[in-house]
Amino acid sequence: MITTVQQQTTEISPLDALWALYQSQTKRVRKAFLKRLMAQETKNRELALQQDMTVEGLYDVIAEEIDSIYANG
Repeated sequence: MITTVQQQTTEISPLDALWALYQSQTKRVRKAFLKRLMAQETKNRELALQQDMTVEGLYDVIAEEIDSIYANG
């Protein structure tokens, strides 16, 4: 008797794997993770604002405005 075995390939996306890992953690760990994530987002926003305030960033904004004025006539 010949027996064939079929392999089931279940692909899990990295996002689903990360979500499953997050959900399996205790509430304390999830809260700590969210706190750190929010702190990092705040830091990223502050850094972006600082970069926009540089002279080069200001020149870029002015150049974009001038281009839009000439483009719109």
